[in-house]
Order: sequence, then C-alpha cells, then structure tokens
Amino acid sequence: MEKSPLDALIANPDLVLKILVDFGFKLFGGIVALAVGFWVVGRLKAGLIKIMERRNVDPSLRTFLRSFLSIALKILVVITVLSMIGVQMTSFIAMLGAAGLAVGLALQGTLQNVAGGVIILLFKTLRVGEVIESGSYIGTVREIQMMYTILTTFDNRVVAIPNSALATGSLINYSKMPERRVDWVFSIAYGDSYAKAEAILKNLIEADERILAEPEPFIALQRLNNSSVDIVVRCWTKQQDYWPVFFEMNKKVYEIFAHEGLTIPFPQMDVHIRQKN
Repeated sequence: MEKSPLDALIANPDLVLKILVDFGFKLFGGIVALAVGFWVVGRLKAGLIKIMERRNVDPSLRTFLRSFLSIALKILVVITVLSMIGVQMTSFIAMLGAAGLAVGLALQGTLQNVAGGVIILLFKTLRVGEVIESGSYIGTVREIQMMYTILTTFDNRVVAIPNSALATGSLINYSKMPERRVDWVFSIAYGDSYAKAEAILKNLIEADERILAEPEPFIALQRLNNSSVDIVVRCWTKQQDYWPVFFEMNKKVYEIFAHEGLTIPFPQMDVHIRQKN
C-alpha cells in the first residue's frame, strides 16, 4: 500500500524539523520585510508631501495622492512579502483577481467614492480651504481623501461626506467666486417716509468702502406687507467681506432708523371684543 505524504513526514521527523526551520526563517524574514516596507512607505509618503509643498501643488490634490499612494504601496509591500515566504504568486494573483471581483461587486459604493474623488480633482468643483454647502452641512473643506471629503463646520464639528455624493449631487461653493451679493430686507411702518429711508440707506452704502461701486447697489420698495413697507437692498462685496458687511449694516440701520424717527414695525393684531346685551 502506497504511503501518503503525511505518513512520509511522520516517519521522517528530521525532514519535518528542517521544513519548520526553513519556514520559520522565511516567516521571520517576511515579518521584518513587512515592517521595513511599511516604514519605507511612510518615508516615501512624507517625502512626496514635502515635494508637493515645495512645488505648490494644489492642497486638494496633495491629500488625495497621499491617501492613494499609501494604500497602493502597502498592497505592493504585502504582495512582495507573500512572495518571499513562498506563496505561489500565480495562483495567488488569480485568487486575488477573483476575490477582487467579488469585493468590487460588494463595495460598489466605495469604488464610486474613489471615482468621485477623481472627478472632484479633475473638474475642481471644490478645493481645500473653500466653504461649501452639501445637504444639511456647511463648512470649510479640510481634506479630500480617496473616499471622503472632510469638512470642518463653523461650530468646529468634523463631517465626512462621501465623494460620490459631492461628485454627482448638488453642492454650493461659497468661495469659488471672488465677489458676492449681499441682500437685505428692511421694513418701515406705514406712514413713514420711504424717501427718507432710501436716502439713509444710500448714505450708509456710500460710506462703506467694502461695498463695491460696480455692480451698482440696488434699492427698491419690494412689498407692501400686512404690517410693514419692505425695502430690498442689494450690494456687492469681496467674498471675504460678505459677513462683516451684512452684520454691520443690520446694526447701523437699526440704530439710525430709530434715531431718525423711522419705525421698524413688528406684526400686530387688533382684537375687538363684542358684548352681547
């Protein structure tokens, strides 16, 4: 009766010991190579970041390349280590391809996020440092990674938005254009002088150097509301001056209207009580 390979190994303990020793050395060498490989990957990533900083590469592209390079090189190191310890790479690559197909089908959303990151970088719909709004989130873009774009909100929360949502959905970029229009609606009471209110608003606009002369500021009577006469004001400013101009104009109008005898109305209701005799 022919002996099986296992029986042959049991009958020859010296051969078993030699195989274990050889595999142990290979495994130890693989672990060392893996540690060294990951260390080299870290150094290469740090070096690439310094090179991109010196050459003023777009910060949005820096974070994406850093994330992509780290993952790609670590996969390469793992494959190299497996080859060192004796794994047959032909069969391993075939198995990896089959597994990759299965994983790809299972992780379609993840792959869409990677593709979304590439689209964002190609078409430059947003960049690091810009203020954007997507869905219910508004914040400053901190990083564009392989699968997520990281925002910091104005109250210092960190939000991770999938790249596919930003690439295929709607978003508002508040920082893309150098100039923005500021809109206000100021109200005065019925009986107050519209001409006087308009003159005050024009003086405030002309006195603020941050408000641009072109396009020309716009003032008009917007609506005769239930309890107020509404005046719309539209001005243009540099993007960085938008909020300071908006808030300061509100404060000035509130103070000057009161000083000049103009009433800022609020909703009121007259209640009439009838008594039955």
